[in-house]
Formats: sequence, structure tokens, C-alpha cells
Amino acid sequence: MAIFKTALRFIKYDKAKSIGVTSGILISTFLIGQQLGILDYLMRLMAAPIDNAKAQIWVADSRTIDANQLATIDIKKLREVCSVSGVKEAFPLVVSVASATVDKGRTSSITLIGIESPHFNGGPPSDKIINGKLENLQMDGAVCADFFDEKVFEVPIEIGTQMEINGKKAIVAVQTKGVRGFGFGFMYTTLERARYFSNLSTNKVNAILVNVNDGADIDAIVNNINATVYSVKAYKTKDLRSSTISTVIGTTGIASSTGTLIIFALIAGFFIIGLTMYSSALDRIKDYGTLKAIGASNNYIRKLILIQAVLFAVIGYILAYILLLGFKAGVAGTGLLVHYRPDVLVGIFVVIVSISVIAATFALRRIKGVEPASVFRG
Repeated sequence: MAIFKTALRFIKYDKAKSIGVTSGILISTFLIGQQLGILDYLMRLMAAPIDNAKAQIWVADSRTIDANQLATIDIKKLREVCSVSGVKEAFPLVVSVASATVDKGRTSSITLIGIESPHFNGGPPSDKIINGKLENLQMDGAVCADFFDEKVFEVPIEIGTQMEINGKKAIVAVQTKGVRGFGFGFMYTTLERARYFSNLSTNKVNAILVNVNDGADIDAIVNNINATVYSVKAYKTKDLRSSTISTVIGTTGIASSTGTLIIFALIAGFFIIGLTMYSSALDRIKDYGTLKAIGASNNYIRKLILIQAVLFAVIGYILAYILLLGFKAGVAGTGLLVHYRPDVLVGIFVVIVSISVIAATFALRRIKGVEPASVFRG
């Protein structure tokens, strides 16, 4: 406890240097957290068609590696999939890119998703429906749109809003908040109406969503589908999710741009912290010499420096976390729903503490060679 109090005194003594170290940690932590939060948001958008559907197995065209780009398959495959042992239920899904025009608004591309009524499997999560019910999609021309679509169409999107999808009349009957895709916004409607809007044949679907019997081996069922139903490929949901994210990231350069910013934040933070702590150690070289003169060992000095480094990391991290919460709240109104996963926050904290401790070695090397007698020299 005594060494902890001494470390606090050293921090308080040179406020300018302490603020410099804390600022370096704060900036690094904020930039890393911000970039990882945005990357996590983008990854959730990439996987949104899969996450929203809540199916255990996806069946799509045999060349499919990205759930955002689904080719068509014959509806007959639905009956073949249903006949596979262990399959409890299977539902068709239609996904197509369409053009939507809102009255007095602008035209924008959307991802039109058709789900089968009356069960509406594959539809938007119920906890994100803020107005209306999915049953309303059975109304003539009804679609489900998202609250944040108003940013795209430049007019409020609410129940009763009229629009045209591929030149055909539609009306918003259900409203969600935060149900969005990567690139284009989602609009849900019934299976038949999605085919009508997109001019898709009644014999075609884009995917089949499968749920298995309780206790059934999902891997075995996936293998059975792939072995017995030709020209399609079955995926466990998590496998298609991983494939989708890796495909999109690999083709867009998002990972490289985010990774570059994070690396620069780490490097900048390391040198800011290290050089500031080294400068602070030089300014207080006689103080450390005095400690040695009254009996402090090199091990004690080492602990003192490292405790300061950890304290700087904790303070800087807390301040950065507060700023990250402010950033999250600030961008939420635009539809950018950033989320900081607990494991990511813990990982960032470990990294920041590690940087601070490693950077403290600059100061340790200089102080280690200080002789007690130096305090008596002019």
C-alpha cells in the first residue's frame, strides 16, 4: 500500500507529464475501440440476412459463399430437403435487389426479402418491430421497412407511407428499427409479393431455411442434404455466417483499412507513452536517486514505475471508455448501431496495460543505472 501511495505522489507531482501519458493512452484506446466497434457493426450488417432468419441450416445454390449474393434454385428442392431424415421444417426465402421510390422522396436500391406467410420464418426479429405486426404483410402491397430508411429516402418512413418497388405500388405496413443490411436496406414482404415485385418465377427461390428435430445431429443432416439433394449446398448457419463475413471483408478491403488504423494507434500510443514516461523519469532522476539513497532497491524502483504505468493505463482506459459510450450514443441516431462486446473491451484493456508496461521500460532502463550518490552532486 505504501508503494501505491508513493506512485500516486509521483503521478500528482508532475501533472503535465501525467496528463501527456494519460492522453496518449486515451487516444489510443478510443481509436482502437472506435474502429473495432465500427468493424463489429459492419460485420453484423454483412451477416444480417443470416442472423435475422434464425434458421439452423441454410440451403442455397451450390456456388454460394455469401448470403448477400444468392442465386436462384428450383422450388422442387424444398420438397427434397423436407424429405431428408431429421429435418423438422423447411421454408423458402426470396432475396433480390430492387429499386424503391417513395412519394416526395428519392429512389434507392433495397434488398427485398420474401418470407412465407402465415408463419413468416426468416422475417425481421420481433424485438425490432416498433410498429405493426408481421401479419400486416398479408395486406395488399404491404412491405416492412426500417425507421432508419428515412436517411436514405430523405422522407419519414412510417406506417402508411406509399412507395413504388420496381414500378409497382407498395405501402409500409410494418416498421422495424435497426434491421439493416450491408450496402442496401432491407424490406420484407410475403413470398408471393416479393416474386411479383422482382419478376421472379413462382418456381424459383433463393434459399431454403431448415430447422431440425430436437436432439438431431445438425452436421449429419447437413451432410445428408449435400449427399442426396443435387445442385444445392447446405450450410450450418454459423458456417455460412463465417463464409459470408470473410468473403465480404476479403473483397472490400475493410479489414486492411481498419487494421492499418489500429496498428497506427498502437504505435503512436506506445511511443507517446514511452517517451513521455522516459522524459518524466529524467525530470525526476534525483527523486529516484533519493529513494535509492534511503535504501530502496532496484526491484522497489521497478515496481514503482510499473505501478505508475498500470495506473496511467487504468485512468486512460476509463476516460476513453466514457468517450466511446458518448460516440456510441452520438452515432446511434444516424442508424450506426455500434456495440462493444465484453471480450473486445477486456482485450483492449489488456493491450493498453501491456503497452503501458512495455513503454515503461524506457524509464526503467534509465533509472536502473542511477547511483544513490548522484543526489549529492551539484
